[in-house]
Formats: sequence, C-alpha cells, structure tokens
Amino acid sequence: MNILITGGNGQVGFELQRQFAPFGTILAPTRQELDLTNAEAVDVYLEKHQPDLILNAAAYTAVDKAESEPEQAKRLNAELPAQLAGYAAKKGISLVHYSTDYVYPGNGETPWQEDSPTSPLSVYGQTKLEGDQGIIESGASHLIFRTSWVYAARGSNFMKTMLRLGRERDALNIVNDQIGAPTTARLIAQITALSFTVHGSRLSIHIPQGIYHLAPRGETSWHGFASEIFSQARKAGEALTITPESTAGIPTAEYPTPAQRPLNSRMALGKLESALGITMPTWKSQLALTLKEHLSN
Repeated sequence: MNILITGGNGQVGFELQRQFAPFGTILAPTRQELDLTNAEAVDVYLEKHQPDLILNAAAYTAVDKAESEPEQAKRLNAELPAQLAGYAAKKGISLVHYSTDYVYPGNGETPWQEDSPTSPLSVYGQTKLEGDQGIIESGASHLIFRTSWVYAARGSNFMKTMLRLGRERDALNIVNDQIGAPTTARLIAQITALSFTVHGSRLSIHIPQGIYHLAPRGETSWHGFASEIFSQARKAGEALTITPESTAGIPTAEYPTPAQRPLNSRMALGKLESALGITMPTWKSQLALTLKEHLSN
C-alpha cells in the first residue's frame, strides 16, 4: 500500500508515520515536495503517486493568526480536506481526517456528543467545521477524529513551552476556566491504527465511518495541565525554578486573544470506546509517558 500522510512532519503526522510504517510505503511529502496550499499541485501529486489510503494530518493551526489570514486557514482546513476526500471517493479509498473541539460553541459544562450542534467561535473553528462537512458530503469512506489540546514530545506545544518557562520563571498566570483534555499525538496515531484491520496487503476501516471524539479520559484546565506538568517534571528530577503552587489561575477575560476560545472543550468518548471495545487512558498517564520520552531525549 501507498499511505499518504499529509502534515507528516507535524506532531500527529510524525506519530502516524511511526504507527503505519509496517503497513506499506509511507508518502509524507515535505512542504518543499508538495505545497498543500496549491490545489493544482495536490491534484498532480495524487495522480502521480496514487495513494491507497490518505491520513490528513495537515492543518492551519495558528488559531489567533487565522483571524487575520482567513483565506490561508480556509485553504488548509476546509478546501484541502474536501479535495482529498473527492480523490478518495473517486478512487474508492479511505480518508482519515483530524478535526477539533473548536467546532462546538464552547458553552456549558456538559461533554459534547459527536452529533451536538456546532457553532464555532473563531475562523479556525469555522474552517475546520467546513473541512468536516466537505468530507462527509464527498461520499468518501472516512473517519473524522475530533480531538483537543494536542501535544507531543517533539514540536512546539503547551507542554514544552511550560517546561521552558518553568526553568526561566518562578511564577506564572495561566487560564483556569477553559476545560478540556490534553491529548497526545501518540495516542491519536495509536487509535487511528486500531481503527483499521489488515486484509492481506491491504488496510480497511473496521469501525463505522463517521465522526468520533478522540481524547483521553478526565478533564482539566490549562492551569491544571501546567501544574501537573510542573509536578511530574520535578518528580522526574527536572531543575525547575517554578512550583505548582506558584502557578496562579486566571479567567480567560484577563488573557484576551484575537480568537475566542471555547470554555467547554469536554468531549464524550463513549462512541469511540464502544466502536473499538477499549477504555481510553487518562490524560495524566499520557502526560507521564510523553514527559518521560521528552526528558530522555
């Protein structure tokens, strides 16, 4: 199989390469090899390489910058997924796409279900929702995994930023009224692989196609996430100048950003757990594994 992974050098894309390497030839073009912002270039690449499976981990993820660059966000978050889905539908192959909790309105305290009403608060969220809709409307065989607060041992992310600041500062103010579940890129890739069955030399999706929430169990705020990072890192012997106790929680209103963030990013996991027959791990256990990997490098 030829397995195309867009965004292959990103956090999720890198982990997908590790998970899917045994199943076929991985096509993970760099930006120099394939300009995903160029629709014509994408068409040419697809026809030349004829992928048998597409894992779309590419996205415009600069949430605040998207407010001033809506066309760039729309190309990568909405038009590209629809384009890839159109190819998948034409060729009779499957597409896996990664979406976000930002498609929901972010109010209340009840976890969102996959069929909950959507109402994005930002350009980023709106363009990601349009991407989801384009895939569904294409008729392609697909899985859409909506996830939240993605981080990894590599790349730029909240965990690594906190570790850096934890060595430089002795106090921090961090938002404490946005609630969700920090999700590791490794977990996203592992669950993606679990969604497939090997038939001879082919991979096929073995759960009903559609939208699934993919996140670990439990919930926390960004302040709670940071505090746990500092606590676990200090226990691992990291020389941090900060302590969990010197990390103060503040409301979102005191940390204004160009893009509005959802306060409620809780997502129900029952549909995914039932489909795969699994229980998702907790966010704290996933943080411990990711910290260990990062600190051992």
